[in-house]
Amino acid sequence: MQNNLTSAPTLRLGIAGLGTIGLAVAKRVDAGEAGDMVVSAVSARNTQKAADNISAFAHRPDIAPIGEIGEHCDVVLECAPRSVFDALASSAISNGCIFIPLSVGALLDRPELVDQARATGAKIVVPTGALIGLDAVKAISQGNVTSITMETRKPPRGLKGAPHIAATGVDLDSVSEPLKVFSGTAREAAKGFPANVNVAAALGLAGIGPDRTMVEIWADPTVQHNTHTITAKSDSSDFTMTIR
Repeated sequence: MQNNLTSAPTLRLGIAGLGTIGLAVAKRVDAGEAGDMVVSAVSARNTQKAADNISAFAHRPDIAPIGEIGEHCDVVLECAPRSVFDALASSAISNGCIFIPLSVGALLDRPELVDQARATGAKIVVPTGALIGLDAVKAISQGNVTSITMETRKPPRGLKGAPHIAATGVDLDSVSEPLKVFSGTAREAAKGFPANVNVAAALGLAGIGPDRTMVEIWADPTVQHNTHTITAKSDSSDFTMTIR
């Protein structure tokens, strides 16, 4: 079913995943903080818990299967486990929705979604997430860019469970000083750290592409929070920005 945004009296939001982010967004939208937008549907693995979470909402949304949420919405926000990304993206795009994925790295493995979105009239909106300054990255990418790199530093515990860490056998519990655990392209980083560096995928998509954007990832016991330092060099300007 193709959604017609121009005739809808309100913008209908579907949220896939009612974890920390999804539930916070749902509550604020239901409280009227997004204008006329309403939460029309949610999807979650635990439907009973989802029902409890939305029981006090002013506008009670439907609880829809992941593969059907796009039928209920104009906008779909993905806050779900990456394992359901394909089904969710397919539902949103086939129904002509605005699709906002938080699992940006998953887009790198599904370039055909862009063509599908063009065919159905859907839009894929990549959120900036933890990064500021993506407009500057987009701007310099219109010219001759020499390089765009990102150095990410995380507390070692924040990298546990990453496929790259498991493959290389790094013992994160024994890291006592900053340790570089990865160096490669943004595409490689997204595959090796799917739950950790969606920011790298967003940077690659905003700029010169995921195969030219270079990433370093450090397990750093001296930091308490994630830190991202982006350096860009081009014929028009050079800049460095750090987000803590």
